[in-house]
Parts: sequence; C-alpha cells; structure tokens
Amino acid sequence: MKRLPAIAALTTPTALAAFALALAASPLAAQDFAITNATVATGDGSAPVENATVIVRGGQIVATGENVAVPGDVRVLDGSGTWVTPGIFSAVTTLGLWDVGAVSQSNDQAAGDAPFSAALDVATALNPASQHVAVSRAGGVTRASIFSRPASSIFGGQGAVVDLGADPNMVMRPRAFQMIALGEFGARLAGGSRTASHTLLRNSLIEARDFGGETGIDGRGGPSRRGAERTVSDDLGPDNRLQPNRTERGADALLTRFDAAALVPVVRGEQPLYIVVERASDIRQALALTREFPALDLVLVGASEGWLVADEIAAAGVPVIADPLDDLPSSFEQLAATQSNVGRMAAAGVKVAIGGLTNGIEQPRNSTQYAGNLVALTRVPGASGLSWGEAFATISSVPAEIAGFGGRLGVLAPGAAGDVVIWDGDPLELSSAPIRVFIDGVEQPLVNHQTRLRERYRDLDESDLPKAYDW
Repeated sequence: MKRLPAIAALTTPTALAAFALALAASPLAAQDFAITNATVATGDGSAPVENATVIVRGGQIVATGENVAVPGDVRVLDGSGTWVTPGIFSAVTTLGLWDVGAVSQSNDQAAGDAPFSAALDVATALNPASQHVAVSRAGGVTRASIFSRPASSIFGGQGAVVDLGADPNMVMRPRAFQMIALGEFGARLAGGSRTASHTLLRNSLIEARDFGGETGIDGRGGPSRRGAERTVSDDLGPDNRLQPNRTERGADALLTRFDAAALVPVVRGEQPLYIVVERASDIRQALALTREFPALDLVLVGASEGWLVADEIAAAGVPVIADPLDDLPSSFEQLAATQSNVGRMAAAGVKVAIGGLTNGIEQPRNSTQYAGNLVALTRVPGASGLSWGEAFATISSVPAEIAGFGGRLGVLAPGAAGDVVIWDGDPLELSSAPIRVFIDGVEQPLVNHQTRLRERYRDLDESDLPKAYDW
C-alpha cells in the first residue's frame, strides 16, 4: 500500500520547494487516498467527529465517518492530531478580479464608466494566476461565487462560480447569477432615491421579459427553475447577448440590447438574482418582487436588519448571504445591526451563508475567523450565535447550496467533489492553518508570494536581500 508523504514533510521549506518543482514538472492528477484517525467535520451542520476516516477516489468523496473500512488499493494518510473538512466555499467575493486594489489597471471589481451593466460578465476578466487566488487556496478556500460591484447602474453584471485549483481554467459556471443593489447604495446609483432604483428595476425586468419574447430568446431553454440544482455550465447554451436579432425596440427603451438579453434568464427565474439590501423595509420590498415577477430566484445579500424580518424571509424560502461583522449602525439602513443577526435568522429557519459586499470579500480565507466568532457568541449572555457545525456550514455547504451545488460542494459526503482540507487544528481558531488542500482529489500547491517572502526573510540573512540593497 503506497502512502502519501507524512504531513510534517510538506511544512518544511525544503519540502515545499521540492513539491513546487514536482508540480511544475508534471501535470496535477487526482489521487485516490484515505485520511484516517482525524477529527472530521463534514460541513453539513453536524458536529465534528473524532477518529474518523475520509476516502477520496476518482476525484470524489466515497465515504466519511467512523469505522469506515479503507480499501487496500488507496494511499493512506495518518491524520492523527489534525482536522479534516471540505474546502471553504466563499459565498460572494471579488477574488481573481484584482491584483492591487489601488491600481485601476489591475482592478476589475467594478466598471463605473461602462455603457453596459447587467450584461457585464466576470468570467472574461478572471485571473487564475492572481496571487490572491493562491493565498486564498493556501487558506483552505476551494470554491467561490465571484461578482462585480454595481457601479454604472444598480446592476453589477453576471457573476461566476469558480474553483481555485492551480490550473488555467477556474470558471465552473459562467453567468451563474446577476447582482443588483437596492437600499441606500442602489438609490445613489439609480438617481438619488429608492423610488428610482425600484422603478429602474421593474422597467428593466419588463424590458427583458418583452425582449426575450419578441426576439425568440428562450432564456436557457427550460421552464423556471427556482432553486434548481446547477451544473458546470452544460445547460447554459449560447450566450443570450450574442443571439442574432433585429427586433425593433421602443424609443423609450432604457436598456441596451446586451443588458436586456442578459436579464432574460433572470426574469424567467433561470438565473438567480442576488439583491443587496440592508434595512428591514428594503428586505420586505425585495421579497415582494415575487408577487409581480413570480419566477424570480432571489438571494438577499447583506440583510443587516434581517433578524427583524427573519420569519418573513424564512416563509419566502429566500436564502441570505450576511456579513457576520455588521454589529454597528454604520448607516441609516443599518440602525438595527447586531452581531446576533446571523444566529437569529438561522434560528428562525433562514438559510444563511457568511459574506457581504464589505468585510472580508477580498480575502475569503478570513471567513473561518468570522465563523468562529459566531461560535463564540453562544458564550456571550444575551447574544445569538451558532454551534460549531452550523457555523462551519455557513462557509461550506450553505453557500454551495445557494450557488446551486448543494450536496456536491462544501460537504464531505459520498458523491461530492474531492475538495478536502487538512488543518493542523480547529479551523475556526485563528491559530490553525491548512496543511494540505485537495480540489477534485488533486493536491494543490500552497506556495505563494507570502510564503516565499516568509522564507526569504526567515533567517534575516543579508545575502537574501533584494538587489536594490546590493550596493
């Protein structure tokens, strides 16, 4: 029986360098392996299990739990003293769209001067070689939903679901969802008030509905699929924006042809609509949209005051991506913000993932810290938090479910992708870090600019200084 290298072997600089060279010399391939004697968290909301086993074969999870028999033809890694979890799934992030935030040439997070809005497609700008992708991968993040910020309109454009594997293609599902901003942010973009943003939204959806019918664009070829399971783009068909048509439109049309075409699958419920809202009354207005456009597949993003209307959100069956650090009234639409927001919504039955448009979206590896804070809240008198299992689910299985990949990503369950992270301790503790990361059963390099800088200056040897110091 062939064994994987001991865990400690890949934590030394020499071993990391040798591993990086090996990766550069040969293509990455899925491995069949078993991790035994580890503390295993499956990501489904249940508590971690000690002395458990995880088996990966053909790039997928085949078994997880206690007393699991290890096949004789797979490599075995003794996970004693470690934790094993599914990879982190970032619910919303701009990862891969920027290198240096303050350098506009390397920043594709927003397109404030663009003539298009809903038609923007982040898949065309993603850079899998970004060091932020490498750093996040080393932090245990294996999948993510990428969005561009609304800037020229309330519409931010079409986001993508990606993997963070060390290969040239990171896009799993392009045009996976549409992002729009309502509330205070959307009001400013639409002309100065919430009335303008809601009028613009309704007009846009009606234009898209009419445009789809008149041009024969049939969305994605099927009926409304609100909350349906998504694939890795096999069902997408041709890009609506590129469908040939010469249909005349009214002189009062506000959307470009590209923007109208991009919104056809939204109004038909074939592409989820992520709505940024914070205030309780704005949340109610967002939920009410389904009375006018019944097919809409809504996801709320932000929802600082979600706990005030948690029962209504739960009754509507609309999931929420909430910022776990929103605990102060930093704006008028967040007067009821509290760090107990996530815990209270979850207690009411709302499906909640951790995320948002501000804290941490650019560095999703920090989401483990935010989830850990939710566990700590359970020990604060009067506060509402989550159990360990529930907190980890907010950064693994729940965001995967919201993205349409429930049961296939963010969990260690038979049939799920072989996204496995081995940690040197409790992943929700700040002192813990990933030791090995697998995506689809392929072991990933953990070397990045940060680790190289660490090694360069570890011994403070002046011969390692950059050439600028060579007088």
